[in-house]
Amino acid sequence: MDQHYQSLFNLSDKLIYLNHAAVSPWPRKTSDAVINFAQQNAKYGSKFYLDWLQKQSELRRQIQSLINAPSSNDIALVKNTSEALSFVAYGLNWKHGENIVSSSQEFPSNRIAWQSLSNKGVEFRQADLSSCCSPEQALFELVDSNTRLITISSVQFASGLRMDLKMIGEFCKKRDILFCIDAIQSIGAIEFDVQEYHADFVMADGHKWMLGPEGLGFFYSTPKSRDMLQLTQYGWHMLKDIHNYENHSWEVHPTARRFECGSPNMLGIHALSASLEILLGIGMTKIEQKVLANADYLIKKINASNSLQLVSETNSPLKSGIVLFSHIEIPNKLLFQHLQENHVMCALRGGGIRFSPHFYNSVAELDQALATAEQYQCG
Repeated sequence: MDQHYQSLFNLSDKLIYLNHAAVSPWPRKTSDAVINFAQQNAKYGSKFYLDWLQKQSELRRQIQSLINAPSSNDIALVKNTSEALSFVAYGLNWKHGENIVSSSQEFPSNRIAWQSLSNKGVEFRQADLSSCCSPEQALFELVDSNTRLITISSVQFASGLRMDLKMIGEFCKKRDILFCIDAIQSIGAIEFDVQEYHADFVMADGHKWMLGPEGLGFFYSTPKSRDMLQLTQYGWHMLKDIHNYENHSWEVHPTARRFECGSPNMLGIHALSASLEILLGIGMTKIEQKVLANADYLIKKINASNSLQLVSETNSPLKSGIVLFSHIEIPNKLLFQHLQENHVMCALRGGGIRFSPHFYNSVAELDQALATAEQYQCG
């Protein structure tokens, strides 16, 4: 089965790629889609633009299926996660004294946008997720009557800690608190359900577990929460009557397309659609099973090692595709350099080495990567 999955990619035989939590390699199908689109554009220009618009609509439907959104009209195609987070941060009409609750483990994207609201008198509260009986309870402890929004990463980028989004969503719904999820470390690796989580806003880039290009992501919003956001960007593409170029009295688009202010990234759309076709074709249930099986295998082998030690939190009932470890003697930076020099693609994060294998990585690759880490000796 691994060989079949690996045949979907054209990775160098020299590489063991365990860095999907950073930037993923493209599948063959995605590379072919980009080449075909480029050749078509070079030969025919915009002759097939109507077909490109169909591909854009198809991508929205694919994302709708991937996250179980009620409608593809709830999906906006945006540049990246940071842009979507900024839509929420600067779209809401904040009152002085309101606060936002998050965690101290967040990637800068899900921190800076909220911290920047301090000039509006909005407080950004960061929970220590290890300070309570559960990470979720640590968040709840910071909530009070002035809490307007809880924003959290579905999986923490460095530690791999996976949050109970259903629990947080139910907590927010009961208290009429908005719920925003940075899902970049989940979508494409783990099954995801915006309706089950009672999410108001969800955003993610395509270049990690979704196996797509940088520069294209999505922004999900419910109709109710969407109408709370004042627009911060304007352009021809976000109009209701998009093709009426003489329209001097205009209305914004009633759907999530109001957040797509300018011309779409058609190259990225063709690429991401091809990648999602693979994930949806295999099925996210199977993808998640394989991702978590690879993570569990790494954890088991690291715990049995005489030279490696686990840094990841493993007490949580929910698992992710991220495994963090260190060497008992070798500094992390030296070990990381050693792994890179020996063609093991990984990341230096969170006080350790981060491995993030995807569904197509084989047990043999995981064994080889760990053996490379164990065999390193200071010169």
